[in-house]
Amino acid sequence: MNKRLFSFVAGECGEWSIRSIQTIVGESLPTSKRLTIENGDFSGKCDWALRGVTSNERYVTKAEKTALVSKQEGLGRKASNYAALIPIRKTDAWWSLTQEERRDIFEEQSRHTDIGQKFLPNIARKLHHCRDLASVEPFDFITWFEYSSEDETMFDELVQSLREGIEWQYVEREIDIRLVKE
Repeated sequence: MNKRLFSFVAGECGEWSIRSIQTIVGESLPTSKRLTIENGDFSGKCDWALRGVTSNERYVTKAEKTALVSKQEGLGRKASNYAALIPIRKTDAWWSLTQEERRDIFEEQSRHTDIGQKFLPNIARKLHHCRDLASVEPFDFITWFEYSSEDETMFDELVQSLREGIEWQYVEREIDIRLVKE
């Protein structure tokens, strides 16, 4: 089993209750009641399932990574009763850029890492890459965020700030799924 592979499975059961599914751009996902996160592949009955793998940090320098690690906290904190699952697919134009060009847009122009650091440690996150899988997936990235209900306004500020960056001109599909742990 690939320990870096995760399946985000929507259906009738799961530890997270889906509060809303908002389509930001592109095609939506079907509505569903609950979500569970499975380590590994999922092939059972569900409303929908998204898969991604954790990987090495990309687009960050050593100094940026050190700064992030010094401030961020892990997932699964007791106070983190809210979550957001945000799958994104970028345009072909994005993927035709070199790694260096994408880094320039991601950090130098959009300030993605700098923006994210402003909201640490309140908001924890884990990025999953979908393009690294052997099968064609509907999204390129899946980001899982956890935070307390008191920090929801802060989370809204984070995603709004990121969406205002030049990087988001390359997003062709994005869904914002909000959840609560009951």
